[in-house]
Amino acid sequence: MKNLRKSVFLAYLVVLFQVSCKKDIMQPKSNSCPGIPTVTDVDNNTYKTVQIGTQCWTQSNLKVSKYRNGVNIPTGLSNSAWQNTTSGAYGIYNNDQVNDGLYGKLYNYYAVTDSRGLCPTGWHVPSDAEWTTLENQLGGSNVAGGALKSTATQPTPGGWNSPNTGATNSSGFTAMPGGLRRSSGVFNSMSGTGGWWSSSVLSGSDAWTRYLDLNYSNITRTNSFRTTGLSVRCLKD
Repeated sequence: MKNLRKSVFLAYLVVLFQVSCKKDIMQPKSNSCPGIPTVTDVDNNTYKTVQIGTQCWTQSNLKVSKYRNGVNIPTGLSNSAWQNTTSGAYGIYNNDQVNDGLYGKLYNYYAVTDSRGLCPTGWHVPSDAEWTTLENQLGGSNVAGGALKSTATQPTPGGWNSPNTGATNSSGFTAMPGGLRRSSGVFNSMSGTGGWWSSSVLSGSDAWTRYLDLNYSNITRTNSFRTTGLSVRCLKD
């Protein structure tokens, strides 16, 4: 009888351990920035934060429609106007508000570097060097993509198309595949690619960017035309 009670008790402990582990997987521990769990933009959109190494990032893509001083950022540009503008502008993928809610807005580089400010006060669009710091914190560019990508896959709204190679979201960054608006004005690659601006210029017409892809676990550092529309993450000053 004593042995039976002991076996039942041990079985109970095993089940309790398994349930606890499953809960930890489904609900990972919060790693928001100490003392700054959220930040709010000028449109009153609120973003959770995530601490990665010494850096404090917003945990989702920027959705703001105004500069920091309240001036509206132009939007609704035709493909031709998008190609030719040298002023800040944003697009919403396929002009569908559902995509704005899921992925945020796609800003051109002129909006990113406008002196009126795109990110909330006390925050900024990260430089190329600050993106590199993030990559190094996560083991280098060859593996950092997997640590950054959300593990959600289609048909989950906002999820990546399969196979979403290497995705663990171990960093808590929760990168989603918002696609881009090409310099031609055409929207492309939603659910398969995510692209983010840095604030750093490469050349007269290009700036440094970062891309994640459904087929790879790396993060790609490359250059994009300033008239490309990409997602934005903000970094605490």
